[in-house]
Amino acid sequence: MLGITLIFVAGLFAWTLLEYIIHGVLAHSHRTFVTPLHNEHHVDPRAVFAMRAYIPTAIVLTVLLTIFRMAPGMIFLFGIVTGFAVYEYLHYRIHFATPSSAIEARLRARHLAHHLREPDAIFGVTTRIWDVAFGTEPAPERMRELAVVGATVAPLSGSSNLGRVIRSRIAAS
Repeated sequence: MLGITLIFVAGLFAWTLLEYIIHGVLAHSHRTFVTPLHNEHHVDPRAVFAMRAYIPTAIVLTVLLTIFRMAPGMIFLFGIVTGFAVYEYLHYRIHFATPSSAIEARLRARHLAHHLREPDAIFGVTTRIWDVAFGTEPAPERMRELAVVGATVAPLSGSSNLGRVIRSRIAAS
């Protein structure tokens, strides 16, 4: 049981690096297929784009689970996918909800500072580990200033574009 738990936690941790790579490298540092989708989110934080990954992720997981059952690699993959789900939940809350804890308030202030003042830094949404490791975390004094800015932003009102995206997908089919 401990082995399974450690493999799952390793997958969760791997997600944090994937999150940093997707956001920092693929969306900001280099022009890739992620860039225009992410730019839309920066222009309108209500724009949800990762939801396009839900169905392919579910299909891949189902196929792999059928083939590999609960092999260690699958447990690791479930850790990654769980990390993605937690990221999506937190990212939504960061933009649309009042923080429910001090940790959530810090994550919200960091991410909103990225949106408002430091688009070429602060790429970690769920953790600052990789920003520190790769030098994209501003100096502590600057982070304190940015956190104040991020903390003053009210949650968005209204809804995300999720309903509109789903309706347009249904109409197109």
